[in-house]
Amino acid sequence: MKVTVAKSAGFCFGVSRAVNMVYEQAEQSKEPVYTYGPIIHNEEVVRDLKARGVQVIRNIEELARVPKGKIIIRSHGISKKEQEAIEDYGFEIMDATCPFVRKIHRLAERYSKEGYTIVIAGNPFHPEVKGILGWVENMPAYTIMEPEDIENLPLKEQEKVCLVAQTTFNYNKFQELVEIIKKKGYDIIVLDTICNATEERQAEAREVASHSDVMIVIGDKHSSNTQKLYEISKKECANTYYIQTSKDMDYRQIESINNVGITAGASTPNYIIEEVSKNVRNEL
Repeated sequence: MKVTVAKSAGFCFGVSRAVNMVYEQAEQSKEPVYTYGPIIHNEEVVRDLKARGVQVIRNIEELARVPKGKIIIRSHGISKKEQEAIEDYGFEIMDATCPFVRKIHRLAERYSKEGYTIVIAGNPFHPEVKGILGWVENMPAYTIMEPEDIENLPLKEQEKVCLVAQTTFNYNKFQELVEIIKKKGYDIIVLDTICNATEERQAEAREVASHSDVMIVIGDKHSSNTQKLYEISKKECANTYYIQTSKDMDYRQIESINNVGITAGASTPNYIIEEVSKNVRNEL
């Protein structure tokens, strides 16, 4: 009977930096503290911060109805227009945008100014992708997730195209999309902007799941990187469970299992991973 917890499971550098910034301000600031959107995709963390007085601002319009204070930009980042609007409202901005996401902002801005159409491999409804789109200057921008999305791009042969990726995009799928789009005859620049931590986490999830009878993936239901881990694990291990906290898992289902693998998204606190791991071992 064996339990394998992925070494890469839990907070990545960018998430840890953002969360620590908010907790620090919640403890020290004499002014109201806000986050623009949930600081990370984890309901447990957001609830705990709310209990400490941190308020989530959902849109620019809300700023007109709350007292001035410090507003922390979440790890997913925001658009240039939103950033300027927050400044205009007189709030002090503390930027917790993941450095890897900020790099994509700079690339989208730079290459669009040079006349490139920006194509993003990522979920168009995810806040990170929305933020990236908001740094494109005076050029078209499109998102793709599947090969058929490339076929639907309204681009001409020899058109200048810059392809980037959402930091948490599936690495293997990105390589597949790159191979397809390179054959379209565009004047294309491909920039692999999937962060190293994401690549490592996905590769380790695939490895652990391939040697497990049951795989448990822990993370918020709205977490893009956790959803990718679940998809990858499910392909390797049919008995893969996606849970947010330990209470979501029926441990009776693994009573006679020999090998259990555990991984977690970049927004999952260590204490949740430890609780799940402890309960699994108790069952085994």
